[in-house]
Amino acid sequence: MSVLAIDAGTTGVTALVVTEDGRIESKGYEEFAQHFPEPGWVEHNPEDIWQATLSACAAALRAATSRPACLGITNQRETAVLWDRRTLAAPRRAIVWQDRRTAGSCERLRSAGHEPRVSELTGLRLDPYFTASKLSWLAEHDRGSWAGVLSGDVVVGTVDSYLIARLTAGARHVTDPSNASRTLLYGLASGSWEPELCELFGVPESALPEIVPSYGPIGRTDPGAFLGLDLPISGVAGDQQAALFGQTCFRVGEVKCTYGTGSFILTNTGQEIVRSDAGLLTTVAWQTPSGDITYALEGSIFVTGAAVQWLRDGLGLIGTAPESEAVARTVPDSGGVVFVPALTGLGAPYWDPEARGLITGITRGTTRAHLVRATLEAIAFEVRDVVEVMTGKSAPAPNGAGSAPASNSAGSAPMFKADGGASGNDLLMQMQADQLGTVVERPVVQETTGLGAAFLAGLGSGVWGSADELRETWRLDRRFEPGTRDDAAYERWRAAVALASTQG
Repeated sequence: MSVLAIDAGTTGVTALVVTEDGRIESKGYEEFAQHFPEPGWVEHNPEDIWQATLSACAAALRAATSRPACLGITNQRETAVLWDRRTLAAPRRAIVWQDRRTAGSCERLRSAGHEPRVSELTGLRLDPYFTASKLSWLAEHDRGSWAGVLSGDVVVGTVDSYLIARLTAGARHVTDPSNASRTLLYGLASGSWEPELCELFGVPESALPEIVPSYGPIGRTDPGAFLGLDLPISGVAGDQQAALFGQTCFRVGEVKCTYGTGSFILTNTGQEIVRSDAGLLTTVAWQTPSGDITYALEGSIFVTGAAVQWLRDGLGLIGTAPESEAVARTVPDSGGVVFVPALTGLGAPYWDPEARGLITGITRGTTRAHLVRATLEAIAFEVRDVVEVMTGKSAPAPNGAGSAPASNSAGSAPMFKADGGASGNDLLMQMQADQLGTVVERPVVQETTGLGAAFLAGLGSGVWGSADELRETWRLDRRFEPGTRDDAAYERWRAAVALASTQG
């Protein structure tokens, strides 16, 4: 027996067929186009996401020897998608989570005094990252598309909702709390859409999806729409929460970091809504069929793996992303070079959407190897910033002066689980262990977002009977023990961040 998992990411869709013992039997992958209409704008064509999903799933199924018993979905979060309720056609491109066009409107809402109430209800902040400000922008600037929303012909949602609509041929318009809690429209305490927030952002509640548990009966695929398959859809979660689940971080205080386009650090806080006044987000991790909700604290870093991609595509310093490790190893350190990869602003714990990337410390002796190594160091430093807030230690304030205290932190992180594409970089993982002063563990299966979707779906349809069974499938690839920590380099990082930040 196996599970089909769809991982609809930011640049492509991965499909996995996962066996009962937690192995990936087969895999399919299909990229889709990125659109950048203006500086700071990022868009996707929803139809491209759907076609990539069909292609990736077909490839994975062709290579599999077992027939999946169910299907799970995980997805890029916060991206705002509109589609016709009847035809399922999208009237316009989706606005992606990375898009920063709503920075001004978020600042206006903040200046008007709305952020404390919004944060109280949602556990989030007023930032372009989240879905609601994108929907407000559409209401103001794309009135043709928004007219369909107001009439009831067009619905809104995140990528999970869109894919479920396509998979079920329009029979289901649903989302789960892990995705809903990233919209700025969901109340953590109420567990539902908040009318107050819908009014603030001008989003009709009737256009939003029904909120269902993260696993259990969610819908069934329509054979005419989805490769001739009639499968129960029995698991769904946003990608970072799915990775927490895939890493089997089921106990309070367990921490994972997914190194992808950005890096996302989550710690399980159990059934307690833990809040932070130091730049962390409070989010839903998952909800059981009985209604019990597990929460998490999250540190969202927007650019980490994307910085390595920039070295490759923007500067031509490396030919492939994995080459970054070999190049960086040719020098013992960065030679004093510091790179702040604020290519789309700064996320946690700074939250400065107007910050811009910065490279300091360049001398006549600086080589491409120093810049590549500084990029890997930056990833480790960014993660250290978040973990120090998360565990109650000091972290740099936006202007680099003093520190931002944590509030109700989830405690120490005696072990740190890493996954995602960049976690395969041994040098980066050792840097991370050194900077955190803690053990970093990398699992055999590093695609834990898709694995988490499979685990949720399998729990929801009886492939696995308990979380304990899932824990038994987790296998260690390599453990990185902390060595000497270069605090001087970290202090140079703090100073550079202060220069990159518009708040400095």
